[in-house]
Order: sequence, then structure tokens, then C-alpha cells
Amino acid sequence: MGRSAQLSHRDIAVLAYSGLGTFELGIVVEVFGLPRPEFSEWYSFKVCGLERGALKATGGLKIVPQEGIEGLAKAGTIIIPGWRIDEQPPQHLVKTLIRAHARGARLVSICSGVFVVAATGLLNGRRATTHWLYAGKLAQKYPAIRVEPDVLYVDEADILTSAGSAAGIDLCLHIVRRDFGSRIANRVARRLVVYPHREGGQAQFIERAVENEDSPWFSKLLEWAQRHIEEELPVERLAAQAGMSKRTLARHFTEATGTSPADWIISQRVSRAKELLETTSRTIEEIAAHCGFGSAPTLRHHFRERVRISPLAYRSHFRQSRLRLPDR
Repeated sequence: MGRSAQLSHRDIAVLAYSGLGTFELGIVVEVFGLPRPEFSEWYSFKVCGLERGALKATGGLKIVPQEGIEGLAKAGTIIIPGWRIDEQPPQHLVKTLIRAHARGARLVSICSGVFVVAATGLLNGRRATTHWLYAGKLAQKYPAIRVEPDVLYVDEADILTSAGSAAGIDLCLHIVRRDFGSRIANRVARRLVVYPHREGGQAQFIERAVENEDSPWFSKLLEWAQRHIEEELPVERLAAQAGMSKRTLARHFTEATGTSPADWIISQRVSRAKELLETTSRTIEEIAAHCGFGSAPTLRHHFRERVRISPLAYRSHFRQSRLRLPDR
């Protein structure tokens, strides 16, 4: 759950620089920088400029950072929202990130921002991702990194990287989920009007979207499956609910989500288990039954596979964080 104290990770600084992509910066501001009076605790947030003065971003916009690069040294989470991939990051920035990481700061990159993190050497021997257009260049320039070109984001605990643009939303919500739990992350997603949870291993892009303009069967199927998640949901039942063959459903499902129906169901059950572990005192056996896993060993197996810790360790983390979650 991170190398430094959880509270320090809530002190967020985002790097701004000349030529910055406003969409990537906007994602970070929207998720972490907006006031959230509905929550009793939230992030502190600041924008730190690589260069002095007002910075010209894409589209002719100007950004006036609150602090200079020295502000990164005080942050518990440092976010790099993109970078000029044909330009080597300056050494003083690289050294600042190395020192920050050494004292326990969490490093996060969106899209091409991974090139800045890669320049520190901290990703050598570790997994990372970026926009699929840049994945080959990243692998060629930094062969010691295990580049995963077909995923939305990669969580290496103290270093997190995302694919291009909108995948940054998924990574930011994943961070909120790590820091505050599923309940809070879902509420932030609802305010953003986005899907609350896409697994990091989901494919970055699809070849053809499901044609649901005239028949929104797919959304209805997902909503139905979530309402019946505690029941047995084999592909045959999903196909019958959708009114199509197993093969046709599997094809449409993979095209729309980048994963199989069975894998999606497991992800939903793990997400439900997370929420129950965070917000209830139910036993592992009770949670397993409520989520559709059927038995505690099955829940533990899939939970460890997806979350990398045991259900009890996950529950302990959120109890120790002593968050005052609102009931409404």
C-alpha cells in the first residue's frame, strides 16, 4: 500500500512545463485538485512549474504554477502528466524525482510522462506502460523497463504509470481507491460521470465498438450482471440474458471491454469484496457468498491474484487508516 505514511501520499504535486497537454493536467486537477466538502478528508494539491513564470500549454493556454520545481520535494505523490518525448528531461528534474522517491514519495505518470520517470532509472527491471503510440519508443530507449503496451495502467506500488489520455482517469481513480477505498472512489467517479473501475490490465483500445446506439443491450446486460453478482453467472446465462449465442456474446464483450465475460465478472466480484471489507465487519465467508465466489478459499485466491494482498490484510489497511467516511 506504499512505502511512506498514507497521509503523506495525500500531499500531491503535479509537474507543469512548457508545452504541457491541458487534457492530462485537467484530469489530475479534476480528480485531486477540486474541493471535496462532502468528504471529511481529502488531498492537498499544488501545481509546480519546471520553468519560471507563466507556462504556455497546448492550445495557447497559459498556466501560472503555484510553486517552482522545489515544491516537488515536499510532496508525497508527484504526478507527471505527459512529456515532450523527443526531449530528455533536465537533470535537475531527474535528480529531484530520485531524491523524492528515496524519501518515500510516490511517482505517477500519465501517458508520455513515463519518459521522465524512466530517465531516473527507477523503472529499470520493473513494469510500466504508456500510450500505445509511444510504447515502442519507450522500450527502445529504455530496454531495462518491462514495457506493457496493451494495458490501461500499471501499479508498481511506489511508481504508477498509465496509458494515453483517458487512461489517466482510470489511474487517478485507482489511486483514490488505494488511498480512500472503493466507496469514495465510486463517488468521485459518479461526479465525473465515468465508469468507476476499469482494471489496469484491460486493453488500451478496441478494434470496433459495440453498436448500441439503437439497442443499448450491452449496458443493460452489465447492469443486470452487477445486480445479480452474488449468483452463478456462467457465460451461458449471460448469453441467454442478452438473447444471443455464447460465441456472439463473447466476441461483442471482448470488443467492448478488452476482456472476457468471465474475467469481467471476477473483477466485479473483487470490487464488491473490497467495498464490503472496507465498510462492514462481515466474515470472509459471508463476503465470499455475497460476492458470488461461493467459498472463502475462492475469494482469497482471486483477491490475492488481483489485489496482491489477502482480504484480511486489505481490511486491516483501511481500519488502520482511520478514515472518517460519511454515511450519506
